Amino acid sequence: MYHKPALLEESIEGLNIKESGIYVDATYGGGGHSNVILEKLKSGKLFIFDQDIDALKNSTENKNLFTIHANFRYMKEELNAKDITSVDGILADLGISSHQIDTPERGFSTRFDAPLDMRMDTTEAQTAADIVNSYTVSKLTLIFSEYGEIANAHRLAHIIAKAREIQPIHTTGELINSIKECTPAQYPNKYLAKVFQALRVELNKEMDVLKDLLKQSAELLNVGGRLVVISYHSLEDRLVKNYMRAGNFEGIPVKNMYGHDIRPFKPITRKPIVPAELEIESNNRARSAKLRIAERIA
Repeated sequence: MYHKPALLEESIEGLNIKESGIYVDATYGGGGHSNVILEKLKSGKLFIFDQDIDALKNSTENKNLFTIHANFRYMKEELNAKDITSVDGILADLGISSHQIDTPERGFSTRFDAPLDMRMDTTEAQTAADIVNSYTVSKLTLIFSEYGEIANAHRLAHIIAKAREIQPIHTTGELINSIKECTPAQYPNKYLAKVFQALRVELNKEMDVLKDLLKQSAELLNVGGRLVVISYHSLEDRLVKNYMRAGNFEGIPVKNMYGHDIRPFKPITRKPIVPAELEIESNNRARSAKLRIAERIA
């Protein structure tokens, strides 16, 4: 296991696992959550998804474990191909694994000067460098504003456009150096983390993929089944919260002719569960984790 999962006990408890149930770990990563789920299964099945082949190479052999090398946006399609039309629980830990962050050549970290890659699925052609070097100023402004929530997004986009005219930006170090003039001196790491997040979210279509996961969860889960999602930034958490509460991404309640809410889930957590101080001390990357749990009701 090369990834220490956040909120492990809380998320496993939230799944409310039955020994004979069918479960999905939509983001296998380092296998931390899956290994505990497997311990609780007897005749049940666990289907693990990951688009990162490096992660699946780390999976353990177990008669109850079934591996699927695919993005979780294809969850329903892939499960149907294996004659699975309904499940009892779905877990999604939306964070990047420690392995991905700590592998320099993957380009996810600001700590290393490495290729500006950021692909979750390394079989895809487009990289973060392609976005940086080809997107228009207006399009860069949009992704930095929406996905990074960066206040000076327009200025940042302009500076990148000027820098790439002189020389294409191919590495993380080149990107960081090119935007020094708009990086706040008082909190450079926080700012750069937002820049990298915006590029990663855009490249991997993370918001669209999350929407697909949530909609398919409503279609796949049995009544009483649990959806457990750990998110790491406000964009993800907002989508999860709204869908669990209202069955749509705007969070607007829809009622039937009798005035009753039409929604597929009942939230089990009114507020997100966050890591205790002790967990953050032992695993600093868990500090921004937020766990939400919902139960299928209709």
